[in-house]
Amino acid sequence: MKYRSLLFDWSGTLVDDLPPTLYATNMVLGEHNLPALSREEFRQRFRLPYPEFYEEVLPGVPIETLEDTFRTSFNLSPKGVTVLPHAREMLDWCRDQEIRCFVLSSMDVGLFTDQAHDFGLDGYFEAIYAGVIDKRERIGDILKAHDLSVADTAFVGDMVHDVDTAKHGGIASVAVATGYDPVERLAQSDPHHFFDHLGDFRQWLENSIIQPTAGL
Repeated sequence: MKYRSLLFDWSGTLVDDLPPTLYATNMVLGEHNLPALSREEFRQRFRLPYPEFYEEVLPGVPIETLEDTFRTSFNLSPKGVTVLPHAREMLDWCRDQEIRCFVLSSMDVGLFTDQAHDFGLDGYFEAIYAGVIDKRERIGDILKAHDLSVADTAFVGDMVHDVDTAKHGGIASVAVATGYDPVERLAQSDPHHFFDHLGDFRQWLENSIIQPTAGL
């Protein structure tokens, strides 16, 4: 097996929360008399760490104030969060293969906890790190805390920041085109692997399993 440990991003990787995120972001912008962003405008402009994005669009406004409005609006969105296709199957397969799974996400801890519980996904992970503003600052400590080998560990995510985080930790980066960053931008970040979705990544992992040579 190519990788024995996988760290997963949450938003855009395992779940689709772009609709409520866009809704909540536009509520924040509207509160400050700024025009709403379209889905594509948001994807072009948004980036992690997210305080940098908000400092760009709302310079000088305390991030704590924005987060309060965001959390409230997120839960009021007409469109909710859904589990992405292939995500549950991927996690089931990892469990069957005894691959250690973790979450490393910038998602608000409270929102994450509710989603993971409601979707029944929280039991798949050995440890969960949510509410991490800059994942690059935590990746090294996480690898050490769980004695993860950099040679057989990968970080799976949908944004350039996830690819950068993997590189910062010295582990493989797996990009999936199911989330926030446009495909072109994600490809330019030069991930080790790039898949359309988790189903393709799982198939690749299955093919990487070394089969015994006949007669040995």
